[in-house]
This record gives sequence, C-alpha cells and structure tokens, in this order.
Amino acid sequence: MDSRLKIYFAGAISAGRERQPVYAEMVHFLESLGAEVLSAHVARADVLEQEAQLSAAAIFQRDMDFIETCHGMVAEVSRPSLGVGYEIATALTLWRPTLCLCDQGVFLSRLLTGNSHPQLQIRFYQNAAEWQAALQEFVQRLQQKNGFSKLA
Repeated sequence: MDSRLKIYFAGAISAGRERQPVYAEMVHFLESLGAEVLSAHVARADVLEQEAQLSAAAIFQRDMDFIETCHGMVAEVSRPSLGVGYEIATALTLWRPTLCLCDQGVFLSRLLTGNSHPQLQIRFYQNAAEWQAALQEFVQRLQQKNGFSKLA
C-alpha cells in the first residue's frame, strides 16, 4: 500500500491565473494534512513557463496518469476552465472521489451543480476557514476509505 494519500489538484492555468494565490494556499494546506499533491505545480506562479517546456501530449499523459493513480481529486472551480472540466469528468469516469470548491460569489456551471454523480461533492466557501474545513473533511473520508492512518 502507498504510504501517503495522493490528491490530484485542479485549477485553471490557460483560462486565467488570478486565483493562483488561493491554489497555492489550498495545495499547502493539503500537504500540511500529510497528503501528496500529485499536481502541486498547478499552484505555482511560474506554471505557464514550466509547462512551456513540455509538449501538449506530455502534459496530457502526465495529468491523465496522475488522475488514474490518485485517491481523490480537489478542483478549485471558481475560474471556468475547459481543462479543469475535462479533468473532473475524467476523475468521475474513473470513479475517483472529487471535491469541487467554489467561491460563494461565483455562478457555477449547472453542468456541475446539476450533476448527481455519487463521487462528486461541491462546496461553496466564503473564506479560507470554510475551504479548509471542506478539505479536512474530504481528506479524512479518503483516509478512512483507503485504510490510511490518521494524518496530522
């Protein structure tokens, strides 16, 4: 068995980086809970420069491999993104528990809010304390499901 819970984190890259500081806080918080964030690069300020070094095919394969090997996905969906939508659909097709976090003031696509997939959870937040609570609950459920000992 793997020694750490593996989380795939999704956030807009090409669609806009204005939420990058929030992504960085979320990834750091997940790591503070002991999770390995397979796609932590999404939260980096220099991700566009980093990814410019890779082909589109290499990025696609890397991300699909990460989704296939993760225990669960966290997607910050306040910024609409075709890539994030594709990643969410892939995770749900693979039956990965998926938590979508969205700023309370954002009108979220009804393709997400109307989706009744049993592995999909959507949580709206107004502040960091609310998204932190949602992440902590999600990680605890994944720990229990996958037989991990309690994380820090």
